[in-house]
Amino acid sequence: MSQNHATLTHFDDQGQAHMVDVGGKASTRRVAVATGRIEMLPATLALITSGTAKKGDVLGIARIAGIQGAKKTSDLIPLCHPIGLTRVAVDFEVQDKHSCVVCTATAEVNGQTGVEMEALTAVQVALLTIYDMCKAVDRGMTITDVKLLEKHGGKSGSFVADK
Repeated sequence: MSQNHATLTHFDDQGQAHMVDVGGKASTRRVAVATGRIEMLPATLALITSGTAKKGDVLGIARIAGIQGAKKTSDLIPLCHPIGLTRVAVDFEVQDKHSCVVCTATAEVNGQTGVEMEALTAVQVALLTIYDMCKAVDRGMTITDVKLLEKHGGKSGSFVADK
């Protein structure tokens, strides 16, 4: 399921946490795609898709929140590098059959470190925004299945999750 590495890169030889030195790494195009979903009552999903939720365009606002979350990743995750994102896209798929909204976020950079955390943060913030906007009618919503789907670029090459 996950790749097994011999060492955790965010710790030095003495076991102290540190920011990984990326100064010697080549600046390359790096892309990451993450996904997750929020499950809810069918009536809540109907409110979202009809655009009649009390707080307005839920998915439009969640899209902007996800993009903003990607941009703020280094403020939220202590050892993440601040990076100059070149693109962030947040998309939603409404699944009536499963009464959920699936979020997919793509983050891109031309830089010395990857954008996996930015894509994952975008997904989480977008889904949390949906929760926040709909909690008045459905406090039982569940955010689930958040994961990295793929990443490309950098020394470690490409990763594509098992389907």
